[in-house]
Amino acid sequence: MNKKAELANNIVTTNGPDAEDSEERPQRIMLVTDAWEPQMNGVVRTLSRTVAELRKMEREVEVIHPGLGYKTMPLPTYPEIQLAMGARKDIARRFTEFEPEAIHIATEGPLGMAARGICVKWKIPFTTSYHTKFPEYVNARMPLIPLGAGYAFMRWFHNAGGRMMVTTPSMRDDLTQRGFKNLTPWARGVDIDLFNPSKRMMGGEDVFAGLERPIWVNVGRVAVEKNIESFLELDLPGTKVVVGDGPQLEELQAKYANAVFTGAKFGDELARHFADADVFVFPSWTDTFGLVNLEAMACGTPVAAYPAHGPKDIIPGSGGGFINDDLRQACLDCLEIDRAAPRSHAEKHSWEQCATDFLDNLKPHPKPERRRFWQRLRNRKSTLE
Repeated sequence: MNKKAELANNIVTTNGPDAEDSEERPQRIMLVTDAWEPQMNGVVRTLSRTVAELRKMEREVEVIHPGLGYKTMPLPTYPEIQLAMGARKDIARRFTEFEPEAIHIATEGPLGMAARGICVKWKIPFTTSYHTKFPEYVNARMPLIPLGAGYAFMRWFHNAGGRMMVTTPSMRDDLTQRGFKNLTPWARGVDIDLFNPSKRMMGGEDVFAGLERPIWVNVGRVAVEKNIESFLELDLPGTKVVVGDGPQLEELQAKYANAVFTGAKFGDELARHFADADVFVFPSWTDTFGLVNLEAMACGTPVAAYPAHGPKDIIPGSGGGFINDDLRQACLDCLEIDRAAPRSHAEKHSWEQCATDFLDNLKPHPKPERRRFWQRLRNRKSTLE
């Protein structure tokens, strides 16, 4: 078998919402995640919106997350994320009480590790998803930890599952080359009502009033792996604005006095910062998708980015932005874009479709086996931990 064929064998595809009868899809879904509300980031927004849409489809969804009373500790360099410790026995109890028809493990933290261990021991089918380029994230903070070690851990974690959901074709191809198996696509959605061109200069007011235009904005966590300094170093006319909070904020504020740092924004206020900008600039090389790119486009704001995973799948051919190894040139090119084009592209990405794809990607027990499995397990209490 040639290499191309070998790679193809590792890619799982689905045939859309009608691939199987809705009664065959799982009705009771267990989601395990170390990232959950009140955290505010792309992973949490993706998971919480997916859960909301699944519940609209009348699915029962139980979420195991750090806020369930577990003992927690802050993640080093990212204290907003609380790591839940010693949760394995409680997760086992929740599994047996809820009797899920499908289990999805969304993150590789302590909760994800505990859930993975239970699924492997009990021989329960489960799926995982790849939200963050964890090896690059760790290497950016601790350069002594090589990328190879990070990817070895990630392969061990994800290859045990039935399917691994990835955001984009380029991310799928990259991970396949790195030895990951059973990859299947799971795109993202955007709230086109909240993020809307109508928010631009709402009520005749400009959130960037007094700043020289054009306004170049970046939204997200202000941290080293986001490569924001690459944006701030660009020689551009007008004003650079960074919307967000994070461990690198004070350092960048001190170094780039000509830039404007607004802190974190939420809801309508965040949407207005997207909409009132002239160009959204996304300098990250480590994100797997970049949900903020779709949020900017939904507001009619074109996106300039490097040709990284996520942007190179979303932007080319969309009419909504430019990617270029020369980020400055991509920024300047975006000034010529009709703001109707990015909005039109964003409208193709709904959270309903995102949830439908997620549901189709799950790996439940065969229908006749679902209840019998949990009944047998309860009869073997000695196996529970």
